[in-house]
Amino acid sequence: MKQERIILGIDPGTTIMGFGLIRVVDKKMSFLQLNELQLSKYPDHYVRLRLIFERTIELIETHHPDEIAIEAPFFGKNVQSMLKLGRAQGVAMAAGLSRDIPVTEYAPKKIKMAITGNGNASKMQVAKMLQSLLDLKELPKNLDSTDGLAAAVCHFFNTGRSVGKKSYSGWGAFVKQNEDRIV
Repeated sequence: MKQERIILGIDPGTTIMGFGLIRVVDKKMSFLQLNELQLSKYPDHYVRLRLIFERTIELIETHHPDEIAIEAPFFGKNVQSMLKLGRAQGVAMAAGLSRDIPVTEYAPKKIKMAITGNGNASKMQVAKMLQSLLDLKELPKNLDSTDGLAAAVCHFFNTGRSVGKKSYSGWGAFVKQNEDRIV
């Protein structure tokens, strides 16, 4: 009997949320979908967060992913940007956790390393490698969707490994692994 699973990858953002889905049958992956949610036309940050949550739920209800891989926000100098990205990531994670889907986060360098072998690869290098790996006919105009797809592929490549990733199987697991963050 073939073992099948679907992995949803998300690149959370406050102006564009990229996402991609792959199907894994036994140990072979295939491309399902990639797209992005354009958020820049909504001036209210809270509306954007609601839309991220709703779109993630919609993806879950449509594709029934078994796992979610999400890109962790990178550490920059702008604290406000970091806070907004963290909220976007948290909302996407909450959507998956609300449906009891395990969520795993990966650092951007870890994703780039898994896809290209270079943790400092450009978005275009990652996209081109995904195009080759998944036999994509063409690349999207914006590469946020390929970043989401890269998170899913990174998760596939790292299945069974526990180095450098955080995984949560539900709210209880999240709370237990993050007791220092609970007030």
